[in-house]
Amino acid sequence: MKSKRFGIVCLALALCSAAPADEEKAIRGVLTAQAAAWNKGDLDGFLKGYWDDEKLFFISGAKTSKGFQALKERYQMNYQADGKEMGMLTFSDVHVERLGESTAFVRGKWEVKLKAETLSGWYTLIFRKFPDGWKIIHDHTSK
Repeated sequence: MKSKRFGIVCLALALCSAAPADEEKAIRGVLTAQAAAWNKGDLDGFLKGYWDDEKLFFISGAKTSKGFQALKERYQMNYQADGKEMGMLTFSDVHVERLGESTAFVRGKWEVKLKAETLSGWYTLIFRKFPDGWKIIHDHTSK
């Protein structure tokens, strides 16, 4: 009986120690999927990384947006309106720090290469884990 309990405890410890790496991989996967969608011109695919809720909060420069719909309209205006382009998005210097079982802090650099210029800056994200996966609930992006 002791051997069986020992095996269960060892398995539980192994699963717990592997979980943070798996969760970080899942969070990074959201960013990878966002960049891939962006680079295909798929704004809706990019936005799947965000929490579709009125409590979503976005800050860029001196402007804030509250709610998923406001964020979507902001991206449409800045990157899909007449004469606008989405360009090619990359994320770099990504740092993920878990703050708890269902919350993580992420920071890094973003860059969008357009035909005539390259835009870039830093971002700080707060992710929350939902039943359907990790989603951005707060985004503070600078240029």
